[in-house]
Amino acid sequence: MLSHKDEFQEQLLAQMDMTKEYEDKEVLSLIDDMILNESRQNPMTLDEKDRLRRELFDSIRKLDILSELLENDEITEIMVNGFQNIFIEKEGKIQKYGHQFSSPERLDDVIQQIVGQCNRVVNEQTPIVDARLDNGSRVSIVLKPVALNGPILSIRRFPDSPITMLDLIQNNSITRDAARFLQKLVISGYSIMIGGGTSSGKTTFLNALSNFIPSSERVVTIEDNAELQIQNVDNLVRLECRAGTMNESLTITMDDLIKSALRMRPNRVIVGEIRGPEARSYISSLNLGHDGSMATAHANSAAEMITRLETMVLMGMELPLFVVRRQIASGIDILIHLGRDKDGHRQVEEITEVLDLQKEDVRLQTLYDRKDGELKRRNDLRNTQKLERSGYETKI
Repeated sequence: MLSHKDEFQEQLLAQMDMTKEYEDKEVLSLIDDMILNESRQNPMTLDEKDRLRRELFDSIRKLDILSELLENDEITEIMVNGFQNIFIEKEGKIQKYGHQFSSPERLDDVIQQIVGQCNRVVNEQTPIVDARLDNGSRVSIVLKPVALNGPILSIRRFPDSPITMLDLIQNNSITRDAARFLQKLVISGYSIMIGGGTSSGKTTFLNALSNFIPSSERVVTIEDNAELQIQNVDNLVRLECRAGTMNESLTITMDDLIKSALRMRPNRVIVGEIRGPEARSYISSLNLGHDGSMATAHANSAAEMITRLETMVLMGMELPLFVVRRQIASGIDILIHLGRDKDGHRQVEEITEVLDLQKEDVRLQTLYDRKDGELKRRNDLRNTQKLERSGYETKI
């Protein structure tokens, strides 16, 4: 039997007419004929044939050895550090994967296949790019000369079926009482910021919260890479940023999209992740009557979220700090902070109310926080006007 899958792959490519568009079943037929001919000379078990068939098909039509990982629902993150080192996150734990790409060139081919599907470009002149796969997985790519140990490819997988608030309750990420409370706030139009560290579940939690948005409303989502899975909203507009290229020089930023969204008559604007000067446009939109808007941002605590927002707003324009804080205090109602425990389990750590501006500082009140592993209510909501106006009932 041929010593390596690559030799089969070379034979297969030699048989294929590269000017022709092949359907999957045609490629599989060629693979089956090749395996049949080879097995006559070098007998193979059924398991060996099945594995070789899958590996060859993945190498030609899919993402090579990554395909098997992407089909495994238990794997939440795939990290490729050069063609020889692959790590995965499974059940909150990072471990090394036992396989590698056959060559640096094969990894390069997979990377170009990914970015090509998203109309993105990555090369030595533009060595950093974010993209997404057809299944919605988030992809981050860094090439040489920035990446010193070869191409770096990170893939964040999301569940095929969006995680609901009931799922989060069952996973002990949030209590039923806190979930009911947040349901009331979302329905009533409280503006919410979700914070946390890397891989703390911000996008997943935002998806779950969005299920509470009344179906009659018009919602505009804005993302760097489209990942949100908004359910049960018919009047939904999805916007995605675009990086400029040599052939298509126009760059569409998050700030551009937020400003454009405000002219689309949205009830709510949902931003996947705020990272920079677009924070100013977003905070301004909250003060223009778009109640119930939601966004995520990196922060180490609910209190630090205020500082992060201040910094990002000031990236976009020089303003007196007290003016920035006044806009934040009047625009944002609720901060939700997410984290991970020592076992890697994602959970709500804190729910905080933004009260007002007092002596030029934004005043906060903790509503729920987690002590000794339990999320408990600490204080009652003070700003109840939106809640009283809504008249909605919780259903969890």
